[in-house]
Amino acid sequence: MNAINEVKMLAAKKGITLTQLAEYLTKNTNKKYSLDTLSKKLRANTIRYSEMKIIAEALDMELIIQDKK
Repeated sequence: MNAINEVKMLAAKKGITLTQLAEYLTKNTNKKYSLDTLSKKLRANTIRYSEMKIIAEALDMELIIQDKK
């Protein structure tokens, strides 16, 4: 699954739209995010780790990188 579908699925489970995520990113960074900007970053896989951490926070989740088992 690609980044945009993964984020959309997780957001839908939490009842949050991509527009709301973009607003949350704007509020918690020094950058302006729109639905279009966020969608393009997710589609092109150019979203930064720091942005994904903020998205995880907005979704009340943790972003974890761990060794494969």
